[in-house]
Amino acid sequence: MTQLQNRMLDALPFWMTLVNVPLAVIGTIWGGLWTLLLPAYGVMLVPVLDRLTGLNEDNADPETDEADLFWYRAITLIWVPVQFVLLFWIIGYVSLNRHLGWAELLVLLYGVGIMTGASGIVYAHELMHQRNRLERWLGDLLLAMVLYSHFRSEHLLVHHQHVATPRDAVTARYNESFLRYFPRVLRHCPPSAWRAEAVLLKRRGAGTFDRRNPFWRYGALQLGMLIMAVVVGGWYGLALFLAQSLIAIWMLELTNYVEHYGLTRKYLGRGKFEYVKPHHSWNAAHRVSNWLLINLQRHSDHHYKPDRRYPLLQTYDEDEAPQLPYGYPLMTAMAMVPPLWRRVMNPKVRQWRRTYYPEIIDWAPYKAGRHDETP
Repeated sequence: MTQLQNRMLDALPFWMTLVNVPLAVIGTIWGGLWTLLLPAYGVMLVPVLDRLTGLNEDNADPETDEADLFWYRAITLIWVPVQFVLLFWIIGYVSLNRHLGWAELLVLLYGVGIMTGASGIVYAHELMHQRNRLERWLGDLLLAMVLYSHFRSEHLLVHHQHVATPRDAVTARYNESFLRYFPRVLRHCPPSAWRAEAVLLKRRGAGTFDRRNPFWRYGALQLGMLIMAVVVGGWYGLALFLAQSLIAIWMLELTNYVEHYGLTRKYLGRGKFEYVKPHHSWNAAHRVSNWLLINLQRHSDHHYKPDRRYPLLQTYDEDEAPQLPYGYPLMTAMAMVPPLWRRVMNPKVRQWRRTYYPEIIDWAPYKAGRHDETP
């Protein structure tokens, strides 16, 4: 077997997102119980496969040449046109035929939202972290398909700077339920992203409304997606597009909720916090869900080394980073049941505090997001 074939085979598991395509087509055309296939794939089958295959704690060489990552990168590039065609085909087909009952339609849209959120936005996340313009543009296209373009600015300029501090709205607070977290994030993040871009432009000697402000691009791309939905499906198609967008955003923020729940960086005084370390994110080494989510669950390393491409992200032992008991698909489902979530995660957060910050006696300022001006 040639070296090229070996690289293709190594990358192949990360292409499992493409399984969504036939499942979505079957559910859209045949309706009925077939609509269950798409959501069941990510929500039910992947956790079962995680259980059967166990953990993957192998780490690739972080110095691997980028040329050797071609087949890993290829799926993130290919997925953009695939999702665009599939999404608007579904909207057009359902709008034209009106063959689905309300229950079938809700299940199908739930599956589509999981696909554009748990796959599409995850791929956008990988693309927008890259430095070349093509990948960043492709990331913008994926975010525009769910009307969440500001996520790029918020994630790069705010979240990565202030993760695990009160300045980051996306870091879920200890004991905060997702039902309280979700509206808070929707309320705070878009203006936060706008302010971050305004500050960046000011440093460059430009005004807030300068043409270099990416919000002009965000608005144009999102408007284009809305128009496309109307063109292929009329007002009914627009409603379908908005529904899948909401579900995709909900899936994204569920993931964000899980990634940093209850974790905080130590306050050093005078408005400063310690540098980000691997133990400021929850890590998960579950094999199949990491294939599906292109190693997003190796989140500890992503925040520690944000420039690393997903195949090179490292996993950590329990003494280096806190570990989730299950992969994201099961953890996000658990997060929708606050009593269950607290029963599982709150003891883990308290253990994390004892492990990494035994010197901190009073955690009340961290819970409230307020600190005195003393270390």
